[in-house]
Amino acid sequence: MNQGAGRVGRPGGPKRFPAPRVVATEVRGPEDVVADTEGRVFTGAADGTIWQLTLSHSGVGRTVAVAVAHTGGRPLGLEPTTEGRLLVCDAQRGLLRVDPRDGAVCVLADELNGEPLRFCSNVAAAADGTVYFSVSSSVYGLDDWMGDILEHTGTGQLLRLRPGGTPEILLDGLQFANGVALAADESFVVVAESGAYRLRRLWLEGPQAGRCDHLVSDLPGFPDNISRGPDGVFWLALAGPREPGIDLLHRTAPKVRKAVWHGVKPIRPRPRRTVRVMALRPDGSTVCDLRRARSPYRMVTSVCRSGTFLIMGSLVENGLVVCEFDGAPPDFAR
Repeated sequence: MNQGAGRVGRPGGPKRFPAPRVVATEVRGPEDVVADTEGRVFTGAADGTIWQLTLSHSGVGRTVAVAVAHTGGRPLGLEPTTEGRLLVCDAQRGLLRVDPRDGAVCVLADELNGEPLRFCSNVAAAADGTVYFSVSSSVYGLDDWMGDILEHTGTGQLLRLRPGGTPEILLDGLQFANGVALAADESFVVVAESGAYRLRRLWLEGPQAGRCDHLVSDLPGFPDNISRGPDGVFWLALAGPREPGIDLLHRTAPKVRKAVWHGVKPIRPRPRRTVRVMALRPDGSTVCDLRRARSPYRMVTSVCRSGTFLIMGSLVENGLVVCEFDGAPPDFAR
């Protein structure tokens, strides 16, 4: 396998995160957050509600959050479409299409080869309507996501759904497949493997079409959702830092890993108080690496850029984090 860009570059180390503020605290568990081309921000909550948010231009005014739909399940990854709709990965219902204008919800896919889709996670859409989406685990559901990380099941998948077709497997055996994003020119699709600290890249076009490599490996934490900015840069949320104990656990026998999961399952350790996001060029090199320790807002699972703001969501927190981001070096998108 071609190893691609290899380990992530960290020139100068991570920078301190800009001062954040929490908005729209009525939104519980906004696991993914996305912005469309018109600057509208969308997220899905633990109770199944899809919210549309309007941020003040100054960043200090009130954020208005409006409920626009309800999936009837638990929405995770979202993707705006050119028709003004949203693609939604629902952990309970599968891949959905949601219209925020009238609240209509349509199931696009809820099974694979006759078996119910379990734990749909994140989604990206190509210009021709082809959809790429991930299934984190074929063993565990969302409520027991930690079990998959600890047991290291390697049952995640990257799927493709062509217009009018049925889901097909592009990549199998992934370690907790998570965020999905397409290159700006759609030459490749990227999927995060949270349990392996890497971003897997599958080439879709060009001389390497059909080949798989690593856009980035050896990340400093668990990669979660990925968004692509208008400049082609990928924004990546790291849900938590690497844990040496988990790295050691992954080298033990399956029965040991399973026993550890059953031992910690009643405890459910809280995530660490860190916030970390990275911006990566299409070749995998690092644009910026932002980190904040001792944060009251935990387990950032998504980040997107909208204008001068970075907006972040979390699987476990109430509200979203917004902070000013006043640009980047001149070579930002190289």
